[in-house]
Amino acid sequence: MSGAREIEETGGPGGRGGSVVGRLVAASRPLSWVNTAYPFGAAYLLTTRHVDVTFVVGVLFFLIPYNLLMYGINDVFDYESDRLNPRKGGVEGALLDRRWHRQVLLASIALPVPFVVYLLVVGSPLSWLVLAGSLFAVVAYSAPRLRFKERPGLDSLTSSTHFVSPALYGLVLAGADLTPQVWVVLAAFFHWGAASQAFGAVQDIVADRQAGIRSIATALGARYTVRLAMLGYVHAGILMLLTPWRIAAVLVLPYLLILWPYRSVTDADAESTNRGWRRFLGANYLVGFLVTMLLIWVWRT
Repeated sequence: MSGAREIEETGGPGGRGGSVVGRLVAASRPLSWVNTAYPFGAAYLLTTRHVDVTFVVGVLFFLIPYNLLMYGINDVFDYESDRLNPRKGGVEGALLDRRWHRQVLLASIALPVPFVVYLLVVGSPLSWLVLAGSLFAVVAYSAPRLRFKERPGLDSLTSSTHFVSPALYGLVLAGADLTPQVWVVLAAFFHWGAASQAFGAVQDIVADRQAGIRSIATALGARYTVRLAMLGYVHAGILMLLTPWRIAAVLVLPYLLILWPYRSVTDADAESTNRGWRRFLGANYLVGFLVTMLLIWVWRT
């Protein structure tokens, strides 16, 4: 068992120490906070063109409580299978000892409540519907009985919803005009999200099969899942070519370059794609910066 895993299971490097706050932060995947807060904030700000209380509350909600709800539930109900996964127990996913499960579940449910109440008060019936759909997708992905993450194909679609729905919610909450061009951009984002989830699932094929967990990657196999993910990125780029912001189509190229070496990876060697996944995580920050520059240009023009 790795050192990182031992720290997670014992609660800290010193043994049974550690704090509830520390466990909650680990469970919420800090590296992923921006992936959900940014789409909401950008969509809301581009529509309203000013910062207000609702913008701040929404960004904070999608920054931490939303991620804690999503990943906290996942870490609790995936604990047994995560124990078999060598990449769990670090920045790519917490491995929470059972003694933390109750606290994490309670916090995951309780922390979002005041934010959701505020957003319901200031929102419209349509925004309520979008928010409800977003929260349902977050819970359904990992919660017992629903377990969308174990339904091949639906796992990728649900995961993409986790990141696209905050953008859609930001637009609806701000009263944006949902033109066909806006829907095309959202569709491109959705293809990107589904492709990313599928590629991420490849590295877990061996561990998931050992744990009896089904996924799009265990169903299709490593090489076909990687190729499907590449096709998803290509589709995202093609969709962006249909918008006034067609230059954004080039932003899929880093992801295609990352996946290319793994296009023929075997199931037995699927864990090797973790190197590509780590590059993917880094590429997100570079692409995010470029998207920000593009949004500033859109704002000014």
